Amino acid sequence: MKNQQLKYLFYATLLDAYSDYLHSDIIYQEYWGFSEEPPFSEDDFHEKKRLELIDRINRVPFDNEAADRGTVFNAMVDYLITGIQPEKMQIEKVFADPETYFNENDGDKCNGKGVVALKATYNGRTFTFPLSICKEFSDYYKEAIPQIRTEAILTTKYGDVKLYGDIDELMPSSVHDIKTTKKYTAGKFKNHWQSIVYPFCLNENGNQVYNFEYNILLINSRVSGDTYETFTEHYNYVPEVDIPRLITYVESLIEFIEDHKDLIIDRKIFNNE
Repeated sequence: MKNQQLKYLFYATLLDAYSDYLHSDIIYQEYWGFSEEPPFSEDDFHEKKRLELIDRINRVPFDNEAADRGTVFNAMVDYLITGIQPEKMQIEKVFADPETYFNENDGDKCNGKGVVALKATYNGRTFTFPLSICKEFSDYYKEAIPQIRTEAILTTKYGDVKLYGDIDELMPSSVHDIKTTKKYTAGKFKNHWQSIVYPFCLNENGNQVYNFEYNILLINSRVSGDTYETFTEHYNYVPEVDIPRLITYVESLIEFIEDHKDLIIDRKIFNNE
């Protein structure tokens, strides 16, 4: 039987999309603040983020190369951890000298001599990452369980909200989310909410995990070829501070949703109302 008090279903990255809308002025200045000919005004960009948020709520499919790149890199890291091919793409090994080094018995652990990169095609786009970068991440997550769904109920003044999401890598004492980006400044993800939602859900289910990391791969695209840098943003989950913040923020998102209810076609967010 459906929980009659459960009013809304919010996935963690929807809270991030709402944050991007609220902080659209900061994002605009980061990308176009010094541009003499920006592609749109700050007000137009704010409206653009509002419409994008409504599309996210309605689960409108979107084509995004950056998102696909991140999905592929994440899958490659998980492939090295588990040795299991992902369902939606085939990861291939790129050899320095295929005729010399290819080994049919190599299996899916990617441990053959001469492997220099991993390659995969997803949504019609092909991405290649150096094996050294993929292994840097997978080695860091040696004890991790990849792609763990977590969920919990948050009580607000507007009713109960189910918060849920898929954790990229769950370690014994920490939660990790992998990010790929072509532009990075320190604290880039400080206004995102996975760092609170995932520990909240885990703790509500009896798993006491208070450490969260965004593990970031910066891709510097150059004519001579891509170069890579890695960064970490660490956050501590403090329930007595973060839960009230989370409640206030979720209530604000609910108010946005109710104000735009006439534009919301996908009713799943209302617990299949």
